[in-house]
Amino acid sequence: MAHRNIPLFIPHMGCPHQCVFCDQRAISGQERFCEDLIPQQLERAVSTVSSDDDCEIAFFGGSFTGIDRGLMIRLLELAESYVQRGVVQAIRLSTRPDMIDREILAILGRYSVKTVELGLQSMNDRVLIASERGHTAECGARACEMVREAGFSLVGQMMIGLPASTVTEELETAERICSLGANACRVYPTVVFHGTSLARMTERGIYRPLTLNEAVERSARVVEVLEKNGVGCLRVGLCASEELTSEARVMAGPNHPALGELVWNEIFYQRLLRLVTENRLLGNLLELRVTKKDLSKAVGQHRCNLERLERETGARVQRICGVEQACVLSLHRIEKKLYEGEHQACI
Repeated sequence: MAHRNIPLFIPHMGCPHQCVFCDQRAISGQERFCEDLIPQQLERAVSTVSSDDDCEIAFFGGSFTGIDRGLMIRLLELAESYVQRGVVQAIRLSTRPDMIDREILAILGRYSVKTVELGLQSMNDRVLIASERGHTAECGARACEMVREAGFSLVGQMMIGLPASTVTEELETAERICSLGANACRVYPTVVFHGTSLARMTERGIYRPLTLNEAVERSARVVEVLEKNGVGCLRVGLCASEELTSEARVMAGPNHPALGELVWNEIFYQRLLRLVTENRLLGNLLELRVTKKDLSKAVGQHRCNLERLERETGARVQRICGVEQACVLSLHRIEKKLYEGEHQACI
């Protein structure tokens, strides 16, 4: 069963702070939100839902639990009506950690809210202060614990390349999100938008935006931490449907439509590199065996991983075997024909 979200964006409503990186007031301010249009948007969206979809209505874009209480309840009741009709299975929402308390969680518990996503961004107070985030790391930790204690699935959201942040703080944030019991995580490399404080900091030389390569490398290391701890990464990079990726709005930073794919390419390249070096396969002619669903990640866009591997180690992958087993990634010297019965993909 395929998972699918029906996103409803509540732009910057309920948020008491203007973080240095945020431009939602400029590009999708409150004046663009019209409650009366939500039922029409939902009807159009649910008309495309298949009976095979595991579908949720998702309130994204602002701090859902910080908006006017009456509006929040009306939106929850509307979403709940679709759950009761069997059109969707659950509700999810995103919010700030300082907009979570037990009263709020009790309200959410009256409805079919399954998942609460918390915009933690960093678990380092120095980074949070530099980003003018308006809450502490301890506040984030308490919110995570309350969400889990209330029985909701927890998704942590974190950012790469914030002011004052290094890869050390980012890896520590990923570890902390895992230790706090997150079921999944979203990773957002920092993009500089026109009109933000971060744009002014960039112009004055106070902040240096990440290059695409830096964003890919640092995000890959964070995703590896999540994977190691059994926490799935739902997304790397901004979502185009939030209207945040337009070149007219982006001043600088790693704004790339396939950022997540590039990150997974990097993750698999590093795994291949470790296999070559640890098994002393430098300069050898090789066969790659990989789970079929991961084949494109291992090979990389336009065979970039294989070409880079040969360029950096002299090891050349001549044949690929896509196998059915999960989590298979191995390299073998080519000395005789492939094992009988293996699915073979020649490149």
